[in-house]
Amino acid sequence: MSTPITVLALLTGLLTGALFRFLNIPIPAPPELPGIMGIIGIYIGYKVIGYAGVSIDLFDALGL
Repeated sequence: MSTPITVLALLTGLLTGALFRFLNIPIPAPPELPGIMGIIGIYIGYKVIGYAGVSIDLFDALGL
């Protein structure tokens, strides 16, 4: 993981969030902590399965 890219992503998010608030338009993300925790949970679950090395090819399983 690249720290400079992560910092730039955070700064971009902060500026975008500030702009959305300034323009009084809703953000395209969950505005409440439980929604944000759900997104973090999805990310952590994705990483855990990646580290565990288990997965299936969904398209192959469906015959596509």
